[in-house]
Amino acid sequence: MSISSRTVGFKPGERNVFLHILTACNLSCRHCYINRGQHGTEMVDRLQLETWLELFADPGRRSNLILLGGEPTLHPDLPFAVRRSKELGYSVTVDTNGYLFHDFLARTSPQDLDYLSFSLDGPDAQTNDPIRGDGVFTVCTRGIARAIAAGFNVSLIYTVSEKNLDALPRMVPLLQQLGVRRWFIQVLGLRGNSAKSEGDETSRVSRRRWLETVPEVAAQAAAAGVHVIYPQVFLEQGETFECAGNVAENYFVFPNGRVYRCPLCEDYPVNALRIEEGRLLPNDGLTEDRFFALDIPEGCVMNKLLQPDTLEYDEHGRPRYRISCCLLKREIGWQGAG
Repeated sequence: MSISSRTVGFKPGERNVFLHILTACNLSCRHCYINRGQHGTEMVDRLQLETWLELFADPGRRSNLILLGGEPTLHPDLPFAVRRSKELGYSVTVDTNGYLFHDFLARTSPQDLDYLSFSLDGPDAQTNDPIRGDGVFTVCTRGIARAIAAGFNVSLIYTVSEKNLDALPRMVPLLQQLGVRRWFIQVLGLRGNSAKSEGDETSRVSRRRWLETVPEVAAQAAAAGVHVIYPQVFLEQGETFECAGNVAENYFVFPNGRVYRCPLCEDYPVNALRIEEGRLLPNDGLTEDRFFALDIPEGCVMNKLLQPDTLEYDEHGRPRYRISCCLLKREIGWQGAG
């Protein structure tokens, strides 16, 4: 066997449904992207859950469903949503902060849930807890251990910021210790709380710092038997820019019925779609999808509009690099892993 490293292009017809079933959370993470003023404060009730799951289901094609919050295990009907999703043919993931409310592990099963994904932003409490809250590291790692012992497929999400980038290499032995074999390294998006705290110690890392650290740590984790996925972020010379909004189906669904096609837009009322009376309807006016076809030297047009400080230009005003679609991923791991 050998380690492979590849950019994962968008597959025609690929479908990903990110369903936020509530916006409430027991934590107040400094980089949380939830914006309750835009996303609502209500909980999707059981009847809505079933209706919305059926609305996005397509038995003829593989559809990935990610159940999110806020903290989704705060929703008492999350186990029902997991079971119903599986019946509808989805590949199902739940993203959690590790507190696993409502006895979630006992009320669902590894047969119904493809992945249980935990968010952890440091290899120890000293790194993680200033970002996510006092005591969170201990609770989350205990939750991971319980889930693995119960037979669940567990993955881990680490959101990189200036606050925790230097600690990233120390995640590799922790992943080995915990028995986690799938690791997502995420870039910090400037939305929600992180948009408000731009410029402080939780801010997004520079291109140089990202490229110096993330690919190397990903390779170390892969050598240790962990399958690593992280956003491409910066396109390499000769790589073609593609917008997922044009070539894939991605839906970011919020409790107030807003449905976005691009996650960068979620702080603004520009959602392309909405759910109304159980139907998925297009919105009129200047919505996010009007921009997807624009071809600019900087790559992602939404990044240029909403996060222009992530770009650099030479003395002639030409971009020094291009930003990829934020949904384009790089994978590194043992060949055949997934």
